[in-house]
Amino acid sequence: MEHRCKVTVLDKKLYPELQAEYCAVPDSGKCPVFNVGDTFLFYRNDERDDYWHAGEGTLIKAGTPDEGCLQSPGTAHCGEKGVPFCTEAWDAISRYIYTALQGGSIMHGWTKDDRVMIACCNDGTRPVIFKIERIDVDE
Repeated sequence: MEHRCKVTVLDKKLYPELQAEYCAVPDSGKCPVFNVGDTFLFYRNDERDDYWHAGEGTLIKAGTPDEGCLQSPGTAHCGEKGVPFCTEAWDAISRYIYTALQGGSIMHGWTKDDRVMIACCNDGTRPVIFKIERIDVDE
């Protein structure tokens, strides 16, 4: 059986008081590289292995961008063709993506469905909330 992994951006948070106190750009706002509603689909088979390319080219549906997000040089919408995931997000969720692609239980006993995990990136002032789902594909 082949397994795929679907990642959906559920929400983005902002803690302006923490940005004001700690960030070099105190009004940087919400994350500019993911949009609520973004959907990514990861494959791992003989033809395609998205895991080892850090999500490059996995974006299948783009959400609506926030207004007023500051873009830094080199910032692009993650998962587009040629653009891998943000490294902080990848560091936080890649283990769940890998587990799903291998057909494993993402979070047995923690979530109602062990094929689903809710996780967030490591940015403490503007975290992005992800839903990670294992998809079982009968061939």
